[in-house]
Amino acid sequence: MGTRAIRVETVIAADLDTVWRLTQDPVAHARWDARFSRIVPTEQGADGRWRFRYERWMLVRTIRGTGIALGTRDAPDGARTSALRFTTDDRLSPLRDGRGYWRYEPVAGGVRFITGYDYEPGWGVVLDRVFVRPLVAWMTACSFARLRRWAEGGDAPERWPLWRMALPGRKGRPRARDCSWSIGRPGALGDAPAALATLEAP
Repeated sequence: MGTRAIRVETVIAADLDTVWRLTQDPVAHARWDARFSRIVPTEQGADGRWRFRYERWMLVRTIRGTGIALGTRDAPDGARTSALRFTTDDRLSPLRDGRGYWRYEPVAGGVRFITGYDYEPGWGVVLDRVFVRPLVAWMTACSFARLRRWAEGGDAPERWPLWRMALPGRKGRPRARDCSWSIGRPGALGDAPAALATLEAP
C-alpha cells in the first residue's frame, strides 16, 4: 500500500464502554458506519480475533467482501484498540485489500476515537486520488459524526443519511467537519496496535 492513509478522529462525550459497544457490535457498527451496509460474523477465534463478511450497497450493485478483526482492552494507559484487515474479490469495488485500526483514548469528558487505514485502489491510482479516497475519507468523517451523536444523546444514525448531511445550511446536523480528518498525513498509522501486524489475510 502507498502513503495515502486516511486518518479521522473526534472526541465523544460518552463513557468508554458505550463507545466500545457501539463500534464493536457488528449490527450497531453497520448502522453508523457508511462504509458498510451489513456486517455478519462468521468465525470467532479463541484469542478474540473474529472473521466476518461485509456488504456495501451501491446504486446498482452490492459489493461483498471478508475481513478479520481483533480488539484489545489491556493498554496500561487505559486506551483500547481494534485492528482490522479486509478484502474483496469484486472487480468493481473501489477498495480492494485494506487494513486499519481504531483507538479509544480516555480523555477529560469522554473518549478520543481515532481511526487510521489504507487500502489498495480498485479503480486505479488516478481516480482514487482525485475522487474515491477523498469521498471515502469524507464518508468516514460523517460516520464518526453520526456515531458521536448516537453515543452522546441517542440520536439514531438512520436520521442522518449521507445525502442529508451533505446539504448546505441548517445548523445542528452532524457534519464531516465536526471531526479532524486528513489524507496522506505522515504517521497516520502510527497509533496502530501491534496486533495489526499479526492479523492474517481474511
